[in-house]
Amino acid sequence: MDVNGTVAEGFEPVREAFVRNFATLGDRGAAVAVYRDGQKIVDLWGGTRDVDGTAPWEHGTAQVVRSATKGVAAAVLLLLHQRGQLDLDAPVGHYWPEFKARGKERVLVRHVLNHRAGLPVLDRPLTPQDALDPLKGPEAVAAQAPAWEPGTAHGYHALTYGWLLDELVRRVTGQDTGAWLASEVTGPLGLDLWLGLPESEAGRVGRVGRVEGAEPTGGLRARPKRSVTEAYEDPASLTRRAFAAISPFPDQNDPAYRAAALPATNAMATADGLARFYATLIGDTAGAARLFTPQTVELARAEESAGPDRVLVVGTRFGLGYMLHGSASPFLTPGSFGHPGRGGALGFADPETGIAFGYVTNGFRKTVTADPRAQGLVRAVRGALNI
Repeated sequence: MDVNGTVAEGFEPVREAFVRNFATLGDRGAAVAVYRDGQKIVDLWGGTRDVDGTAPWEHGTAQVVRSATKGVAAAVLLLLHQRGQLDLDAPVGHYWPEFKARGKERVLVRHVLNHRAGLPVLDRPLTPQDALDPLKGPEAVAAQAPAWEPGTAHGYHALTYGWLLDELVRRVTGQDTGAWLASEVTGPLGLDLWLGLPESEAGRVGRVGRVEGAEPTGGLRARPKRSVTEAYEDPASLTRRAFAAISPFPDQNDPAYRAAALPATNAMATADGLARFYATLIGDTAGAARLFTPQTVELARAEESAGPDRVLVVGTRFGLGYMLHGSASPFLTPGSFGHPGRGGALGFADPETGIAFGYVTNGFRKTVTADPRAQGLVRAVRGALNI
């Protein structure tokens, strides 16, 4: 297995962990990038661009990062708040009057970001075609009754998060989340990261699919608890219904899906694009000033929700739009914030160490929040830092 790229002195264990991912954990094509205090210290890639192909993964190869998209999209709401355009403690209905229907008058903007809105499911799931229509998802969420009293509990809004966030951005700015992100963040910074893939970049994105690999030994639960397994198998559970808010789920290799902007699930990114995005949230990078003020960083990572998750059926921790370090999704240190993508991808920042991390892959495993390949790389970074 040929691995390309470089690692800074002292971070050789990250390369070793990256190679192991191909040897034992099923990676077909992947990349990892790590920044420290705005400087790139790890830049590795290997395997094939397509999960089912033979063309080599190149330095600029991108992939869909699934729910790692949520951390990218969350930055839009936090930046609008930072600029004084959005009040996190205002009712969603203040910006989006149609949303008030069916007992949602007290849903706050912060409830969208901390997964306490009570809206993880749709009584009538969207078809794949309707899901790509930028109006149908928000309309469905506005018509939906909450599954619990908003603000009283938390549960992962796997797909509805994107429609809630996108319509807020549209009402405040007149642009969808992908367009605002491109004009205000990723375009000016030159990031290889898109929410709504331009046709000009389509040739850089590889095909994705399911892969299998040996289960890791130590550190992670190889088999989920019975309660978790049952929740995913029960068609009536919040778990199953949350992930089936689009049914059947669209083909992630379909050009139409990739060109759409779904802020919960379908950003396309290189590992460097994802890592540098997080690096710029917390500090200056080459040619770019930090995006988040220290106060906004604290908003992102201050615990808003913790404990039993009504959807994921495990204990989770959320700040505003970001998962926080914990047993369900370990990052680098307790101060880290970021977001995994179901089956593989991971992006996060750790302000205390100045580390920003991005991992993308074309091979999805059955994991939800803590993929063993990404976790192996994170442990290698932790070891290199002696923390």
